This record gives sequence, structure tokens and C-alpha cells, in this order.
Amino acid sequence: MTTWKLRIKSLTPVQLIVSYYIIAVTVSVALLSLPIAHKPEVQLSFMDALFTAVSAVSVTGLSTVSTADTFSVPGIFILAFVLQFGGIGVMTLGTFVWLVMGKKIGLKERQLIMTDQNQSTLSGIVNLMKQILVLILIIEFIGGLILSTYFLKYYPTWQEAFLHGFFTSISATTNGGFDITGASMIPYAEDYFIQFVIIILITLGAIGFPVLIELKDFLANKKERFRFTLFTKIASITFLALIVGGTVLIAVFEYAYFFEGKSWHEIFFYSLFQSTATRSGGLATMDVSIFTEPTLLILCALMFIGASPSSVGGGIRTTTFALNLLFLFHFAKGNKNVKIFKRELHEDDITKSLVVTMMAIILCFTSVLILSLTEHFDFVEILFEVCSAFGTTGLSMGITSDLSTIGKIIIMILMFIGRIGILSFLYLLGTRETKANYHYPKERIIIG
Repeated sequence: MTTWKLRIKSLTPVQLIVSYYIIAVTVSVALLSLPIAHKPEVQLSFMDALFTAVSAVSVTGLSTVSTADTFSVPGIFILAFVLQFGGIGVMTLGTFVWLVMGKKIGLKERQLIMTDQNQSTLSGIVNLMKQILVLILIIEFIGGLILSTYFLKYYPTWQEAFLHGFFTSISATTNGGFDITGASMIPYAEDYFIQFVIIILITLGAIGFPVLIELKDFLANKKERFRFTLFTKIASITFLALIVGGTVLIAVFEYAYFFEGKSWHEIFFYSLFQSTATRSGGLATMDVSIFTEPTLLILCALMFIGASPSSVGGGIRTTTFALNLLFLFHFAKGNKNVKIFKRELHEDDITKSLVVTMMAIILCFTSVLILSLTEHFDFVEILFEVCSAFGTTGLSMGITSDLSTIGKIIIMILMFIGRIGILSFLYLLGTRETKANYHYPKERIIIG
């Protein structure tokens, strides 16, 4: 026991967090493999159970089996719990359990929470976890109540309406991308109310927990002047710009193809829903494989960027993308410092954004290369699957179930890395941060 304690203490916070997520996947595999979780006469192989567990813990939504045809009602509740666990984060639920048990949240636990939520300071970290848990549960409850009531027009019994309503609410809020209709949101392609509710839920889950908390504080603060943080400003503007930009590009690129003959409101909602889904939602109101290649490449780029930091989504994150653009803009103008909203960005954050982007490109390129060798699908189909897995989005052109064992393993690794984040993945490979006590003479090299 002493040896195990020493080994655990020697692990970095990132290594511990990753260990917890691996344990979560293991438990999820066991739960999803229970006979009670499956429909009669349905056999779920270990690889399919593992893939589903990784996809659920990473709140991606890619699946090698049909959720509606495979899992029973208890299995659907288990899957919803795993999505909840993966979406909120292992340390958020862990903090809740610690508080219920009366356990003191020490420095080690606070470091783990900070790592899991991608925070830069320990200040107020426990209160942040409390607010995240309460906010997400309230959002899911309200969304589930609205959808369950509305679904009474679609399903013969209130039990079915309740099941579809609350599962859809959890899947949308956590950006899980799983569905129990058997056809994602295609059955509601002409129901704009359901689409609007799901768009709101996906946005609330992916825009970032700190943004939601600041928005709550802003609405509650009626007397004093409220100042939003730079993170909230950049994350919100970038997030909304990507949704609007994606909506416009999809509408323009598909105007003479998929949208030919469709009304303006059909074009608008098809474009808006699919654009919002690429933030990390994974639900779809149409078969995305129908889109033309230029549109599919736009979707790949949007999924690669993903959601905001400290949210339920993956990808390189919206703020990383924004910092890259700001750095390029200021560098082209000859400025060494990046300034925005009367603030100057920290050099470390600029460096991290470039490192995350470069590592993500290398990771996705390597994955596409391997899958091109092991799979028989078109290049765009493989690229789309890779970007969807890395962005923990869950959209697919229908090739997931036909992937080889190697292909499934590659996609699972991408989903897992997409959930824990590129920086955590890089820190996982190293040890604790150290500072060099010596330097070599510096020398310039030719660039560009």
C-alpha cells in the first residue's frame, strides 16, 4: 500500500486526471456490457462496448452500433449517465462527491480540478465546480422538461416522450451526439422549435463554463458596472462568429446543390443546425454525406476548431484559433505584442496556442495517413471522421461501423485526446515543469 501511495504521489496532476478518465472508460465498458443494458438477443462485442464507452466519456457520439437498436431502456439510462460524467468532467462530479461526504478539498485536489477544467489559477476553483454542476443540471432539466412536453405530439406515451426528451437534452447539453431515434435529428428536420431548443442546449454546453458563470453574474448584478473577462469576450465572439460564418458558407456552397428548390427558412435552419453541431454537438438534421466536398471541408475545419476551453467540447478550441489569427495579424503588421480590448495577451498563451495547433495538425495528419493505409474509404470520408473524432463532434459520413480494428483504435485515441486536450496530452508525455539552471549561447537561423 505504501508503494502504491508513493507511486500515486509521484504522478503529475495531468497523469492522475488521465488515469481517472481511463478508469471511467473501464467502468463504462463494464456497465454497457451488462445483459440488462441490451435489447433481447442483442450481442455487444468488447470492441463495440469499448468504442461506445470511449465515445461517451469523451462526449463524441461516434458509434459502431445503433444506439436505438442495441440498448434497452436501462442501457439508455446508463449511457446518459456516462455522457453526464464525461461532459461535466471527472473532477466536477468528484468535487460534488467530496463535498457530500464532508471531505476537505486540499491543495492536491484543487490542482486536479484546475487541470481538468483547464484553469490557470487555484483561486475560487471549488466554487467554480459547484456553479458548473448546478448550471449544467438546471440547463439539462429545463431543456428536458421542454422537450419531453413537446415530444408528447410525437410519441404515444408520456414515458417514451420523457425518455426521448431528457436523453436528447443530456446529449445536446453535453454535446454527446448520441441519439435514440436511430436517425439523429432527421425525424425533426421540419420542426424548427425542436431544432431551436437543441441549438440553444448545444451552445450552452460548448461556449465554456466560465462564460456561462460570468453571464449569470452579469444578469444578477443590476447595480454595479460589470466587466467581462478577456477570455469571455474572445471565446464568445469567436464562438458566435464561427457559427454565423459556418451557416453562411454552408448556405452559399449548397445553394445550387442540396438546397436547390428549398425555401429560405429550410436553407437557414439546415445551415444553422449543421454549423452549430460542428462546435461539438454531433447531432444532425440531415445526412451530411449528401453535402458537396467544399462544404464537407468547411465542416472539417469547423470540427477541428471545436468548442471553447473549459466546456464539454474538444478540438483545438475557439480561443486557440482566435489567438492564432490575432498573432498572425499583429505579426504581419510588425507588432511583437498582441493587443485586444485594451489588454495585452501573455506571450505564454500565444506560444501555447501555436503549440496546440501544430500538435493537432500533426496528430490529425498522422491519423489520416494511417487510416488511408488501413481503410478503403475516400480521402474526404477519412478526413471527416478524423476531424469529427478529434473535435469530439460525432458527425460521420457513415463509415464508423465499417472501420477495421486498427481504424477504430485510431479513432478512439483521437476521441480521448480530444476530450483531455492537446496540452494535457503533451504534459502527459513529460514530467513536472522544471527550469534550466544554465543556458547556451543563442544563435539566429534563417526562417521563411
